[in-house]
Amino acid sequence: MPVRSDFLFELGVEELPPKALRRLDESLRGGFRRGLEEAGLAFDGVESFATPRRLAVLVRKLAARQSARMVERRGPPLAAARQPDGGWSRAALGFAESCGCRPEDLDTLATGKGEWLMYRRRQAGQSAAALLPGIAAGALKGLPVGRAMRWGAGEEEFIRPVHWIVMLHGERLVSATLFGRRSGRFSRSHRFLGRTARLRLTSAGDYAALLRDEGRVIPGFAERRGTIERLAREESERLGGTLVSRPELLDEITGLVEWPVALTGRFEERFLSLPEEVIVASLQEHLRFFPVRDAAGGLAPGFVLISNLESRVPAAVSAGAERVVQARLKDADFFFERDRSEPLAGRVEGLASVRYQQALGSLGDRTARLRKLAESLAGDAGVAPATAGRAALLCKADLLTGMVSEFPGLQGTMGGHYARHDGEPESIWMAVSEHYAPRHAGDAIPASPGGRALALADRLDMLAGLFAIGRQPSGASDPFGLRRAALAMLRICIEGQVDLDLPARLGEALAAQPITNREPEGLAEALYAFVMERLKAWYLEGLHPEAASVDVSAELFAAVRARSPASPLDFHRRLLALHTFLGRPQAAALASANKRIANILRSAGESQSAGVDAGLLREPPEHALRASYLLLLPQYRQRLDDVDYAGALDLLASLEAPLADFFADVMVMSDDSALRANRLALLAEIRDTLLQLADFSLLPRGSA
Repeated sequence: MPVRSDFLFELGVEELPPKALRRLDESLRGGFRRGLEEAGLAFDGVESFATPRRLAVLVRKLAARQSARMVERRGPPLAAARQPDGGWSRAALGFAESCGCRPEDLDTLATGKGEWLMYRRRQAGQSAAALLPGIAAGALKGLPVGRAMRWGAGEEEFIRPVHWIVMLHGERLVSATLFGRRSGRFSRSHRFLGRTARLRLTSAGDYAALLRDEGRVIPGFAERRGTIERLAREESERLGGTLVSRPELLDEITGLVEWPVALTGRFEERFLSLPEEVIVASLQEHLRFFPVRDAAGGLAPGFVLISNLESRVPAAVSAGAERVVQARLKDADFFFERDRSEPLAGRVEGLASVRYQQALGSLGDRTARLRKLAESLAGDAGVAPATAGRAALLCKADLLTGMVSEFPGLQGTMGGHYARHDGEPESIWMAVSEHYAPRHAGDAIPASPGGRALALADRLDMLAGLFAIGRQPSGASDPFGLRRAALAMLRICIEGQVDLDLPARLGEALAAQPITNREPEGLAEALYAFVMERLKAWYLEGLHPEAASVDVSAELFAAVRARSPASPLDFHRRLLALHTFLGRPQAAALASANKRIANILRSAGESQSAGVDAGLLREPPEHALRASYLLLLPQYRQRLDDVDYAGALDLLASLEAPLADFFADVMVMSDDSALRANRLALLAEIRDTLLQLADFSLLPRGSA
């Protein structure tokens, strides 16, 4: 077997966007893996590295060339390959020429649809050196770079200007040109800490160790992130507290540094009178510092910062950070005091002069729609309409405050603080504070009934309005976050136990939009289908609360979806009950019987509207099935009314044996038309009853 060697590809650039670095790292690794697999180059594994100044992959034990493989191409049909005089047709000659052979050298392929000319040849594998530049270019082309830029006098485009490229297979240089740069064997150190500016790589496998030891760079994103988290926690403990962190902040800081060094700083205790969210936003969003909690659980007057330098005077770095934090918190304190000098309700009138979306009116118009929707939804969420309406009136007013202008991420949160300061009841200021929740994946839904009603109204109006003006998501593009809004709405209904008639509420929100053609043909159906697709993705991707114990399949979702439950909460209850039922032995038999009933009724094509005539039941299994069905029917309907879907399924399970006996001993499609019609009517009754919960015929036969 030929010797395999590690392969290194490194792209050196100016500082990459820190929030995008993790995604770029994962995409490049995946792109290289796919490219190597498609090229048929054997390898053991693919590692990736990403720092602010580089993206790299290291392919372990990459083969020197492809294995020999059989190349096959199908040509024209054999009937079209010959002319009437027996000579080769132009189609055959052209195909042979494209294959580099003569027509008589071609084989034939026989299929169920006829015979075809076929080209077959064993092809020697290409060398890795010849294939790797194309694989690298393909992987780079697939990166989620967003808007690219140009630099210098060239025409090349990338997310940032490219300064160097390394491509080594073992110790051999792989020749390539990308973004106007020739590949070499020189990488770059940390801008300030490296022992030498340029690092000569003798072999691909030396990459990570050389960067760390000589270049003072931790190249692996995950390793650097773990180092940052460990150092920051150690420093927070030295301050006598615990670290306040979140994954997005860790990712962003990891994208900003190559050699992390943790330092601490303090700020004046008087700023602790500010709302906690303001201090956290000042430190995290503006400065990328970590807040610290004290032993009592409140914020401590200290923070941890991650530097990209090992300073000889770390106290000076900390002092500089403290001055910046002091200025930020002083500004925040000023905004907080000034904002509270005017009641939140006094700002509502000003919303009329702020545009929300062209064709959808002002924020004042939107507030009026939200108020109407929230009052309408109040009963579903379990809150008084007056409470929901008042909260809706105030919920967007904080957009006109100085604090939200400075910290946009605090919209809603600051509105809650200001409403509380103004003396609004807790049910109102909490609803205002919570109505943007959940803000992101993993975030909690609103805790209060008023918050749930207002959050639902906000999402309903947003979805209806943007769909009405044609701003639906297209492909991967979702600039307005409508997929996130739809999922938030579904989570509030399901996790918050809000029994919402979704089609009706979507229709209500569409009708309220200020556009001439409020409901073009199919818009309501398209919006409902969009929301249900998000529900499907939520289940199939295992993101719902019971994901650890409930694995929802596409067939299971389709079985419940076929019944079109109006309420997402009702949908969820049916789904969980059906999932549990599928673990029982009766489930597979019931699903199989339902498929058989559906197929029989479909094949019969006869109307079964006349009902079952007891006098035409001739065979004992007919009588037994009818008796079992009539016995369970009242209890089944009652359990559906009580939303006891597990109990309803238990009742359906009792039909397994009577159905099996019926199909074993009764000829449904009897020559006697009266008997046939009566038996079809009996099966139709059972089918209609089963369909009231879910369409069992859509479940796979091996459900159990």
